[in-house]
Amino acid sequence: MKRAIYPGSFDPVTYGHIDIIRRAADIFDELQVSVLNNKVKTPLFSVEERVNILKEVTKDIPNVNVASYDGLLVDYCKKNNAGVIIRGLRAITDFEFELQLAQTNRKLGDDVDTVFLTTSLEYAYLSSSTVKEVAGFGGDISKFVPPFIAELTYKKYNIKR
Repeated sequence: MKRAIYPGSFDPVTYGHIDIIRRAADIFDELQVSVLNNKVKTPLFSVEERVNILKEVTKDIPNVNVASYDGLLVDYCKKNNAGVIIRGLRAITDFEFELQLAQTNRKLGDDVDTVFLTTSLEYAYLSSSTVKEVAGFGGDISKFVPPFIAELTYKKYNIKR
């Protein structure tokens, strides 16, 4: 069985994330979507909230599991018997950063590879940071995230829509 891990902060989950999840789930026998508990950042949604949101958006994909992790990703991969890390690329600027991460992870765990999936063109501009910025000013994020995520995001900003 080929197991892959798609790690990220997913704060919030966007249509771009969901696109990568669906496509990776078609490629691998099992996909573990893993929310990083990054103690350096102050996220909009808690780790538990992000895990629950991801469980909701992936409930119709039978080979997807959702969990959280902290620490080194390669250690998490080994612990979960996953030999592949999935990363999404939107633009060439993403590639340089992601290549460094992939090479570092390969050096730390020579039995873990990284597979890059380019985002679908309709989501190439989209990031969680953009969603948060637009939502924070009360803008329409309905084209960026599913309706229930939009509602939760506005609630975090105390914005009535």
